Amino acid sequence: MTENGGPGGPIEHGFPHLATVRASITALFRRLSADGIRAYGTSITPADAAFDATDDLYPGAQRVAAATVRALRLPDARMVVSFRAMEEAATVELTTGPEYFVEVNDRFRTHRRDLAAALSHEVAHVLLHRLDLHFPGTAENEILTDTAAAYLGAGWLLLDAYREDALTHQRFGYLTPEEFGYVLAKRAALFDEDPAPWFTSHRAYEAYVRGRALAERDHRRAPLAAAGPLARRRYAKARRTGGDGGAGNGGAAGAAGGDASTYRFEQDGSGGGLRVSFPCPVCAQRLRVPVRGRLRARCGLCHSVLDCLT
Repeated sequence: MTENGGPGGPIEHGFPHLATVRASITALFRRLSADGIRAYGTSITPADAAFDATDDLYPGAQRVAAATVRALRLPDARMVVSFRAMEEAATVELTTGPEYFVEVNDRFRTHRRDLAAALSHEVAHVLLHRLDLHFPGTAENEILTDTAAAYLGAGWLLLDAYREDALTHQRFGYLTPEEFGYVLAKRAALFDEDPAPWFTSHRAYEAYVRGRALAERDHRRAPLAAAGPLARRRYAKARRTGGDGGAGNGGAAGAAGGDASTYRFEQDGSGGGLRVSFPCPVCAQRLRVPVRGRLRARCGLCHSVLDCLT
């Protein structure tokens, strides 16, 4: 896992990887199923992740690794943690298990508060390896790993490790801080969970708030009934002209996230009239429903029931 550190390292912001993040959430639902995702309802706690100067080095590191393994529901996996000088924050050797060897940067011997963050990414690698879930490219796979860690209950630690001030620029992983906030907000909405009290970094909390704002706008896009007046007028115009709702639909959400079309109109090939397709605000799977006014649509992937005004 990569790490930005030191006073001069630039930290990317915004939502440049949003399409891959959403594809990652969809892939997790497809691989684990809606019921399988909901089995990850308990996040790792700050107490489980705590590792301070009073802990013996290796037993403490193993304890934190075991807590991360439990959070990601890998009870038969054992993490063997070692320390060495390296550029990366951590690496893991992916094997058939049950033992996995994780090497972490020597600096975690003394800078212990972020060890759990580094381990959460590596344990997510193990989970995806066991699930045989991967994307074609290396960069996309790393984004998938960060998204899985955050969405399944361990990755809030990766956002909490983000710090940016006059002395330190630190970010773990491959998502921007705001993208981590977006994924955590998606998880929070699904499980009615509020991670805000867990953040020790005020910059991490600010990034979470920005990500949460974008996640909330996903639920206010036409043809969802919660869409605002401006989004509704754009939708009505696109419906009349047969166009689509591109990045402009959703206002700042589209501009910040670089969205592709959020909804598209098409004729039903069986003669059933006009249909509209749009991404599920929970899992990002595209849904297709008839244009018939107010209706309730059920996502076949995540099983969410959506109130729509088509």
